[in-house]
Amino acid sequence: MRQPTSSPGWSRTCRRTRLAGLDFDRLAETQVVRHVMEAGRLGIGGWIVTPNIDICRLSRRDAALRSLVASASLIVPDGMPLVWASRLRGDPLPERVAGGSLIFSLSEAAARHGRTIYLLGGKPGVPEQAGEELRRQYPGLAVAGTDSPPVGFDSDPDALEAIRARIAAAAPDIVYVGLGCPKQEHLISRLAPSFPATWFLGCGAAIPMPPKRCQGRRGGCGRQAWHGCSGCSGSRGDCFAAI
Repeated sequence: MRQPTSSPGWSRTCRRTRLAGLDFDRLAETQVVRHVMEAGRLGIGGWIVTPNIDICRLSRRDAALRSLVASASLIVPDGMPLVWASRLRGDPLPERVAGGSLIFSLSEAAARHGRTIYLLGGKPGVPEQAGEELRRQYPGLAVAGTDSPPVGFDSDPDALEAIRARIAAAAPDIVYVGLGCPKQEHLISRLAPSFPATWFLGCGAAIPMPPKRCQGRRGGCGRQAWHGCSGCSGSRGDCFAAI
């Protein structure tokens, strides 16, 4: 059974669906948010990974990546091809749960429950702008801090320690890490043991989304514009071939 690396005593009763060598949690997005809020209330942290079909393809070929992704506390599918495949196998996942969507739903819940967030990733100024937009959308949301790591930080022990120190000083409840896979997963695996009460979300390129969502809304599209992609650029048959 997978356990959060930061909280070995935390157990879950939700069922899982095995696809592409990974055990996906059968949770809808609202259930993921509820899980994080409840665990946080108990002082228990963890981390969420949202593999899409491309990450599944990579993990099937790379045992180290597969092990890294499998060590996450929650694994949910960022792509309809994975949901379709689970249905064909008779072991259905409830829905797509994208990192780009969780940024919004977790922030909304954080505002209601008095939890703080931290944005890590993107070019200088981007996480700050995203934090401002999230605060505008969800009154009462507290952004504990932001960070834009320099290029090459992941091979520099001093830079990694500086990131850890900044998070420790901010003491956030939830950290959004938007560096792309597998860089963000490697960083989370290094950071999470130091913050056993904090939840980490690997969210890929989602940190610039809040300001862009605002721009999209002005243009008449809004949040749903980020949900139109199925999580794979190929055909449905090509996607299933990787599972």
